[in-house]
Amino acid sequence: MFNWFRRHKDNKENNPVTSTPIETPSIIEEKKTEEITATTDQASLEWAKAAFANIQKQKQQSQGTEEEKRTETISESVIENEIESTPVETATISSETVTEVKEIENIEKNVPAWLQKSDRLEVLKETAIEPEKEFDEDFLWSAQILASQGRLPDDVSEDEFIWLKKLRQSLGKTRRNLINQLKSVVGQGPLNQEAVMEIEAMLLSADVGVEATDYTINTLQNKLKEEALPPEEAIAYLKEILQQVLDEPLKKLIKTEFEPVEGKLNIWLLTGVNGAGKTTTIGKLAHLAQTSGYKCVIAAADTFRAAAVEQVKVWGERANTPVICNQGQNTDPAAVVFDGINAAMAREANLLLVDTAGRLQNKKNLMEELAKIRRIIDKKAENAHIESLLVLDATLGQNGLRQAQVFSEAAQLTGVVLTKLDGTAKGGVALAICQQLNLPIRFIGAGEGIEDLRPFSSYEFVEALLSA
Repeated sequence: MFNWFRRHKDNKENNPVTSTPIETPSIIEEKKTEEITATTDQASLEWAKAAFANIQKQKQQSQGTEEEKRTETISESVIENEIESTPVETATISSETVTEVKEIENIEKNVPAWLQKSDRLEVLKETAIEPEKEFDEDFLWSAQILASQGRLPDDVSEDEFIWLKKLRQSLGKTRRNLINQLKSVVGQGPLNQEAVMEIEAMLLSADVGVEATDYTINTLQNKLKEEALPPEEAIAYLKEILQQVLDEPLKKLIKTEFEPVEGKLNIWLLTGVNGAGKTTTIGKLAHLAQTSGYKCVIAAADTFRAAAVEQVKVWGERANTPVICNQGQNTDPAAVVFDGINAAMAREANLLLVDTAGRLQNKKNLMEELAKIRRIIDKKAENAHIESLLVLDATLGQNGLRQAQVFSEAAQLTGVVLTKLDGTAKGGVALAICQQLNLPIRFIGAGEGIEDLRPFSSYEFVEALLSA
């Protein structure tokens, strides 16, 4: 079972230092640029081939297991039918079958060898690997991203390639605009005023925000004053700056990985305005937790929004996760949370996802409601590990940032879930949230499917945003 919450952590534990799948210019400084590029491209291609072969092997094993199950089922039904049939009928069928088999064998003996059907050839055709047809640009890029993080070809899953492709495509429009403009203004020494204004406008148009934009430009300018960098190296340094901005909120935390804590009940409170995708996100998180090996329960505590409970129940069925709710309208959300804690403990669940209300028009009531929920949790599950996550629509840009500011004051937020990156979102709001609110991005969504929500990786996000 592939655990999305631990994929980077497990990799660090299993391959702490030794894995260096792709040689980079920093490692081989003595080689010429052309030789380095050729070596890197070849290493990337070999890694991609090995990963592709491993994925094909995983598919074949999965198909083989399913085929064995179907064969066992068919065999059982045949045996049952034979037991029910009379001995005379069985003997007749058996003799006819033997006669037919002998006739087929006699015919095959008279057919030239080159005309005879080869089962081995059919097997080879089915299992043949044709990398040239499969290795599109997105696959090769995904392979390079995984390899550069120290992943081994036999340690990756097809789901990771599917997700990285979706993430890159979601940020495609923003990436193309940024790359084209950056190459035209960097690589010629220190930035002049015109270049600074152009980069500033470019970052602001991508929803990066004023503070994050100023920090990025100043840091980049200081570096370019020290040494003249060609466009590719200047963009590589810009990637480092953006990743530092995204990782800054993690420095205040003892544990940077975000996963359910072992040995205790984890309670994640999710809040956000109507339309941000809060309920959908809860369903996707439940599916992600279940498929990663964690027992999960959902508490439908947004009792004021019309049809909210019914929507949560639908997502609970899709994620194969029990939903605790109260069928009455305008019931006490804290009572639902109380029942949810009892249900989670009775089921020995690892994670309780709580759908809370998000009413910005009355911040006082929201704060009182969340405070009451916290009191219930402290009383009923005093040893529980609590996280408070804001679900934010990435298409809102700076308006989303203002929402995050209000909720951070009311809900004691510990992280953000960024949704709807597959729409018109430009992605830069992630940097604004980290820079101005000092909140880490915990999950990111790029699609409407149940598989389209994954743990956030600053490295993968920046590469998808700025890789040519």
